[in-house]
Amino acid sequence: MKKKILIIVSNANSIGPNNRRTGTFLPEVAHPYSAFEKAGFQIDFASLSGDTPYLDALNLADDHENLAFLTGKGWADMQKAVKLSTADTDSYDAVFVPGGLAPMVDMPEDPLLKKVIADTYERGGVVGAVCHGPVSLLNVKLSDGSYLVKGKNIASFTDEEENNYAKADVPFFLQSALTEQGAIFHEAAPWTANSIADGNIVTGQNPASAKGVGEKIVAILENKA
Repeated sequence: MKKKILIIVSNANSIGPNNRRTGTFLPEVAHPYSAFEKAGFQIDFASLSGDTPYLDALNLADDHENLAFLTGKGWADMQKAVKLSTADTDSYDAVFVPGGLAPMVDMPEDPLLKKVIADTYERGGVVGAVCHGPVSLLNVKLSDGSYLVKGKNIASFTDEEENNYAKADVPFFLQSALTEQGAIFHEAAPWTANSIADGNIVTGQNPASAKGVGEKIVAILENKA
């Protein structure tokens, strides 16, 4: 059977005291989407509110996979993302959360998102996220009351990267928050590719890591019966 993956995107379009414009960072959704598409997966989109999501980094549209996403089915389907509460999330083999600053606005505490991620993980589905997307893993508690990220090998946008990118805009530093909940954090040099799989959790550090996250998710799903 064709594997099914649900990409869950933020609905935020601004962040911080200066209302910095934001959205889903184009390569962080386009590059994994390309990997999922090549693998023949069914790819669906959901957002927290069901409103049309926003894209950031459109200036990177000259990249082949970014352009293919914008001009092909990807962006058209993302604009029709269903409200997460209406999605049959148990039917998906994997969920994936791309970054951009937007998830730092509406994903740190959303109870339904936390439940979907916990349920997906505990039934053996794959949970993936890249850059600021791993904020979706923050505050996720498993059925035994422990934090999902405790003792797990995790990558995300680093404090060092944030310090030179959006320190004045984000409500907290993601690396520090994940580490406080027990994540074993893996940090590479700023803006270099760094993706890591720990069981059925796949995370990546930054935009350069998005392709690797997508490929690792594909590899795990293709090895499942």
